[in-house]
Amino acid sequence: MIHIGKINQLTVSKQLGAEVYLSDGLSGKVLLVDKHLPAHYREGDVLDVFVYVDVEGHLAATCKTPLAQLDEIAWLKVVSINYTGAFLDWGLVKDLLLPFGEQHYELTVGDYCMVKLFMDERGRILATTKINRFIEETSVYFKEGQQVSLMIADTTDLGIKAIINHSHWGMLYQNELFQTVQTGQTLTGYIKHIRDDFKIDLCLHEPGYGKVESLTEQIMAKLQVNGGVLLLGDKTPPAEIYAAFGVSKKVFKQAIGALYKDHKISLDKTSISLVSKP
Repeated sequence: MIHIGKINQLTVSKQLGAEVYLSDGLSGKVLLVDKHLPAHYREGDVLDVFVYVDVEGHLAATCKTPLAQLDEIAWLKVVSINYTGAFLDWGLVKDLLLPFGEQHYELTVGDYCMVKLFMDERGRILATTKINRFIEETSVYFKEGQQVSLMIADTTDLGIKAIINHSHWGMLYQNELFQTVQTGQTLTGYIKHIRDDFKIDLCLHEPGYGKVESLTEQIMAKLQVNGGVLLLGDKTPPAEIYAAFGVSKKVFKQAIGALYKDHKISLDKTSISLVSKP
């Protein structure tokens, strides 16, 4: 089955002159629209292609990978505007239409906007800035400690709202952020806590002791290449610790505490040192 708006694996089924047709073996032929075809292809080869509906309502395919696929959230640039709406650069020759009716604020050329890609009743892939109707506030399906994909969205009094896996809202608390993030930025995060109301708290470092164990190895490795001394300690600002290891000060203190108990390092307020073996 061919999935419109997604990457499909289709077989080269026929070539008529300069036109190449693809098939999944079940549906009709799909025209490959790329002017520059993959090198050394032949009938029977399988290609990874993005499938969409062209202006005439026919299925078309391209070997180019768009910046976003159907049902995904993306941060895209407005490249033109006409009487139907704004057109967004999504990495394909044919720009993505954001109709005026799907805009909840006025856009101009050069703006970036956060959109959801959806399919209308005619099978066309369109964009909308009205993403709240697609994103859930709560979930019982995530697990604490689970690694997820995040897109940075809105700033609130508590912190930064982020979209989890293109489908759910989560919160990164300001007092736990030790790096600058920007709207539209995508990064890896973790489920920190599922609250009693099933809303989701997030963090950018792996929670739990597994993170501490990994960090102790990093600290030992960095001590080895820095002459046995690191100028990081109990009085070091959290931002400096995050810059060095990408973790919170709390996790860093847990890690150096574990190394100290194992008699691998000595501590003072501003540095840690490898313990010399007798």
